[in-house]
Amino acid sequence: MAAARRRIAIAATAIGGTISLSVAALAQPADRSSDLRAVTSVLATYKAAMERLDVRGTERLFAPDSQIFESGGAEGTYAEYLAHHLAPELAEFRSFSFSDYRIDVRFVGPVALATETYRFRIAPKVGDPAERLGVATSVLSKAGGAWRIVSMHNSARRPKAP
Repeated sequence: MAAARRRIAIAATAIGGTISLSVAALAQPADRSSDLRAVTSVLATYKAAMERLDVRGTERLFAPDSQIFESGGAEGTYAEYLAHHLAPELAEFRSFSFSDYRIDVRFVGPVALATETYRFRIAPKVGDPAERLGVATSVLSKAGGAWRIVSMHNSARRPKAP
């Protein structure tokens, strides 16, 4: 069972974007270690685009028939989500940053299941910044030699007061 539960921990700093792989992740068998690096790269690329507030080209990270779910709503395919939700929303932000980012990836047959946990801070062009705790669960599959996100679900909540 442990072999089926390949895990990786990535710590990403919001400013530098430095990524570190855990020793357990680096020790994975060669047949899955390259897949693990590719899956984490897809998710890191998407995260970096969000922080740049520039998601041009991120369509290539998603399967054409992908499904996006966010905080209790079905957003449609990534192309629909991008056009009608994400791009207009990001246009209203001055900044978007992640911190305390961790990712866990495991493979079940031909798919990768990824869970990301993080904090994020959004500074809108108008109004006060918002800080949230977030979690995303993604299912990725490999097609044409590349890993693509097939399904992604994101949710967030306010952190508890200290």
